[in-house]
Amino acid sequence: MTLQVRIESLNVGKPQLLKGHPKEVMSGFGKQGTEETLFLSQVNLDGDGQADLVHHGGVDKTVCVYCYKHYPYWEQRLGVRMLPGAFGENITLDELTEEDVCIGDVFGWGEAVVQISQPRQPCFKIAAYHQIPELTAYVEQTGYTGFYFRVLQKGKVSKADGLIKLQDDPLGVTVSFANTIMYHRKEDVTSLRTLLDVPALSDSWRNTLSKRLAKL
Repeated sequence: MTLQVRIESLNVGKPQLLKGHPKEVMSGFGKQGTEETLFLSQVNLDGDGQADLVHHGGVDKTVCVYCYKHYPYWEQRLGVRMLPGAFGENITLDELTEEDVCIGDVFGWGEAVVQISQPRQPCFKIAAYHQIPELTAYVEQTGYTGFYFRVLQKGKVSKADGLIKLQDDPLGVTVSFANTIMYHRKEDVTSLRTLLDVPALSDSWRNTLSKRLAKL
């Protein structure tokens, strides 16, 4: 049976000054939901942009995905109302979480084909945007990070298209497992090698984990 996943919200926005931050920091947070059909290239979604192109965007991190199932948890823990896009994601994805998907899984999205490349690494801007200093650490601790898509085939996409699972990665290394190795089991050599064996793993994660393994 083909797995079809509903998109709760499709969010885009151009970089702007991060409000409430002591320094002038540009951020791609503050995205707005859209019902429009957009063109997805191998490096960008129409109407969207990233301020820090060293740590965000690029061919391995074209589309940021966050799991809608996590929103009730954050609202209860933080005591604030959070709307889709609150974590700076392009896709607020219904149903699936980091435990349900693997690095290398391939999905059809409208005319496009996308592949999971790595977990999303939370940066200081999540905390700064919401003015909750501990939020970045909370995201790391919980593993509620979301993940990134690279684009295998460009094309027109929309919220209404949803995602269709086309291929399971044969190694079955979940996004949740990758987060555990990155943040909690940093000296687990066997698991580091398991993660590094995934061909679809992004270059940035591969470089970080390879250096860690070499030191061990």
